[in-house]
Amino acid sequence: MVIDTSQFFQIFFDETEELLQQLEALLLDLDVQAPEMEALHAIFRIAHSIKGNAGTFGFSELIDITHVMESLLDEIRHGHKRLTETHRHVLLKAKDVLVMQLDGLHHERFVDAAQVLEVRERLKQLATEPGIGADLPTARPSRPPTEGLDFGFFEPLEPETVASGPAPEAAPAPVHAPVPAPVPSAPSRDSAASSHGGESSTIRVNIDKVDQLINLVGELVITHAMVLANSEDLDPVVQGKLLSGISQLGRNTRDLQQSVMSIRMMPMDFIFSRFPRLVHELSGKLGKRIEFLTEGGATELDKGLIEKIIDPLTHLVRNSIDHGIETPQIRLQSGKSETGLVRLAASHRGGHIVIEVSDDGAGLDRDRILRKAAAQGVELQPEMSDEEVWNLIFMPGFSTAEIITDISGRGVGMDVVRRNINALGGAISITSIAGQGTRITISLPLTLAILDGIAIRIGGEVYILPLNYVVESFQPAPADLHDISGQGTLIQVRGEYLPIVALHELFSISPRSDTPSAGILVVVQMEKRKAALWVDEVVGQQQVVVKNLETNYRKVPNISGATILGDGSVSLIVDVANLLGQQRRLIGA
Repeated sequence: MVIDTSQFFQIFFDETEELLQQLEALLLDLDVQAPEMEALHAIFRIAHSIKGNAGTFGFSELIDITHVMESLLDEIRHGHKRLTETHRHVLLKAKDVLVMQLDGLHHERFVDAAQVLEVRERLKQLATEPGIGADLPTARPSRPPTEGLDFGFFEPLEPETVASGPAPEAAPAPVHAPVPAPVPSAPSRDSAASSHGGESSTIRVNIDKVDQLINLVGELVITHAMVLANSEDLDPVVQGKLLSGISQLGRNTRDLQQSVMSIRMMPMDFIFSRFPRLVHELSGKLGKRIEFLTEGGATELDKGLIEKIIDPLTHLVRNSIDHGIETPQIRLQSGKSETGLVRLAASHRGGHIVIEVSDDGAGLDRDRILRKAAAQGVELQPEMSDEEVWNLIFMPGFSTAEIITDISGRGVGMDVVRRNINALGGAISITSIAGQGTRITISLPLTLAILDGIAIRIGGEVYILPLNYVVESFQPAPADLHDISGQGTLIQVRGEYLPIVALHELFSISPRSDTPSAGILVVVQMEKRKAALWVDEVVGQQQVVVKNLETNYRKVPNISGATILGDGSVSLIVDVANLLGQQRRLIGA
């Protein structure tokens, strides 16, 4: 009987990716001076599992590397070789090669054969070079060897160790960069079976199926709104009986919506686990000692947002290491510990997730930023606040680095970071104190699939404003309106002058109100930038299901998406972040 194993390829790729992530985390967490035996055994088991699984599917390229990794790891875990930083470095490179080969098999991407050969030969060399000598205690199996008895399907039993004499005192562990606890490995077959009656507690589902389910639940929410709107015209007797059922349907729909949305939510540890390797390599390259801490790894965020936030966070962490943290010599001269701190934290605040990237480095140099901005022709105000000065680093091409390196200094990145954050409906801000460090704070909505919004009417059209941008709405008094020559109309709100943005002009709609005082002003804010949107009417607050307009139609200026209202009509969602980004241009229009 011939078994078609191709149907299990996706499971193999998913499991191998998880194993490689665990491998990297375990390697980074090892104390080279005094490695824990259980960690060494766990690393060996991962290499052995990948090799065995790859053999099942006939992926010989993966078997080739993992076999040599096994040989080296076996020598180390049995005490025949002393673990060194070189071993860790080469094993991490081998992990990179396995990732590259896996991508080649899964997505048919390019595999650098020269790099594969180089890493394989280096592993082989380390595995076969002379060991630490017979005078040092080594672990030996206390029972006959079991090579060949796993049949390629089962992991070999771990050999018990016996002491060959009094254990030597462990050398004091040096300060090293702590990393988050590695992602827990999958429970063993025995433990899974015993705790769940032989059934697995999780199931792998293609993300496309989850997205389809979320879309269907969104349609259910829209249908419920339609039924509720149409029931208003029924006979009061019939309406009374129907509304009770509609109300119950609404509660069930909201519960279902929350449950389905939670499926897409992923812990921030998914992102955090990527950074220990980055910190480890950059600190070594720059000659800096860095302690890397994470907080709030269990905080959950929508998978779609997680995938889009990885690159901005990577850039911010690299900046903290390169620009923020000083060299050990400079830190000691400043009265600091020679080990710098980089912290990555996540927490929930209201309907948002707040991510902070902070360091205890030198902080931003206000004078250097101002000099650089002036050299680039930026018009500077006489007395700019620190926050206004810090925001200058978000300008395209801005960099205060004296030397351009392969890590940073080309002025590419911070403007892209801000643009990407704003595109996700988020905001970014900077706090810095000279000599004490810098904290960059990012605020994001929990999901982009559903949002709470304010329905506004302009002429005969209804638009949606995301609620997280809305500060207040009011009907202005004529005395508070001020026409500034060449600058448009401003509204005075509690001593603050805000530009008025006429949405009917942006969207080419005939308004019902001929002046702002005859309509309604909705104050919106992103970071410290504010504006007052002139609309005809505020319809009310409601939760809407976001539809991608660009995918289904085309990109529309100042519109971030669309939704379907209870009456079946399509309503466009205003891109408030983009509007506020164009604020100065709009004032001058």
